[in-house]
Amino acid sequence: MKIGILSRNRNLYSTRRLVEEAQTRGHEVRVIDVLKCYMNITANDPTVYYQRSADQVEPVAFEAVIPRIGASVTAYGCAVLRQFEVGHTYSINESIAITRSRDKLRAHQLLARRGIGQPVTAYAHSARATDHLIESVGGAPLILKLTNSTHGNGVLLAETKKAAEALINAFRGIGSDFLVQEFIKEAGGSDIRCFVVGEKVIAAMQRKASKGEYRSNLHRGGTAEVIKLQPEERRLAIRAAKVMGLDLAGVDILRSAHGPLVIEVNSSPGLEGIETATGINVASKIIDYVEKDSQAGPNKPRGRG
Repeated sequence: MKIGILSRNRNLYSTRRLVEEAQTRGHEVRVIDVLKCYMNITANDPTVYYQRSADQVEPVAFEAVIPRIGASVTAYGCAVLRQFEVGHTYSINESIAITRSRDKLRAHQLLARRGIGQPVTAYAHSARATDHLIESVGGAPLILKLTNSTHGNGVLLAETKKAAEALINAFRGIGSDFLVQEFIKEAGGSDIRCFVVGEKVIAAMQRKASKGEYRSNLHRGGTAEVIKLQPEERRLAIRAAKVMGLDLAGVDILRSAHGPLVIEVNSSPGLEGIETATGINVASKIIDYVEKDSQAGPNKPRGRG
């Protein structure tokens, strides 16, 4: 099978591992930087072209693609992925599902619509709603999140009402969209990353924030260890991924006093932390799923379950 991995850096751990496992299984695999692609948008011959060098451009075609599209290039990366989809190329995650999950406000609304437990979350445009925003999530301490944040960037803890007001005004002052969210104190600075492939959680780890930090992201010095999921947590992770329409997802869950809560559904979860913590060959399981699912045909149901 010809497999394309849409990634801007072939040396990243996740990209490298997917290449290794695909080649081990005898597939022809190629890493494509989406920003070096352009498209010929026609009904008869939809084509993606790749610029290998300043004077060398060639059409590229695959039987399957695995998108590893960074948050900073979501719009263009998904446009390239859509062009592959127009040409009936299989993708483990479709472009609509990626854009759906990247918009944090939309993602929270979709999860709420399907009854997925999550921290109380508020959003407003008017500065006059500041007091109500704070009160609606139970007051301070609370979390503020930029709607396009990733790796814990743009996620801030306001420990007092004054701090919350200052941060809200600052975000509004620079025209940034943000969410105000309930702070789950009992989680103790830890969360659970569930790695979902298809309709299974293939691996799970608990991430713990470093001392003096409230974000458990490994990019921010957090630590990770293998964890045994409760059946309710496993079901919740699978349902959340399905609501987003993602066949490959990292679903982040908090353990709260009123049950497990989803805080994020990531369409391009990293492999290094989960493989290191659990010892599971996650990359191999992804390639195995692509092999089988790409043969399921275009009428396979996907999307908000």
